[in-house]
Amino acid sequence: MNRIVLGAVAALALVALGLFWLQGRAEVVKGAPPPDPTAIVDEPDPEGLPYADVADMEGPAPPEASELTREEQRFFRYDRNRDRRITRTEMMSTRTDAFRKLDTDGNNLLTFEEWAITTADRFAEMDANRDLELTPAEFATSAPKPRPSPSPRCKC
Repeated sequence: MNRIVLGAVAALALVALGLFWLQGRAEVVKGAPPPDPTAIVDEPDPEGLPYADVADMEGPAPPEASELTREEQRFFRYDRNRDRRITRTEMMSTRTDAFRKLDTDGNNLLTFEEWAITTADRFAEMDANRDLELTPAEFATSAPKPRPSPSPRCKC
């Protein structure tokens, strides 16, 4: 008995679904002309909805991007929270790739603790006022030395 009732309900559901699908299909009238483009009205809505002509409006200019110096770019690579101070944690968090590069044979003989001691010592050398934060001036002391430009080739 349950199977008969369940089958009847499923059949009714399928018929209802088919009716909705057939009624929802849009029919195109063959030979109907396209919509009239002049029927579009540029006048205020007769129902009282707001209308604005934005053709002659002018907004504020976008802010200009400031160019960062090389040293500022290098500083902000470490200063993750942009408070213009590099904490010891921020300095060490970006150094994991350098650790992987130091372990060239992949046998993990160079431990992270050994590497962290080296980084902490380097941080302590840069932190002149010993407040455990680097200012941009203190960080600038660790800038890599510029490479000498290659000598010009002889045009013989």
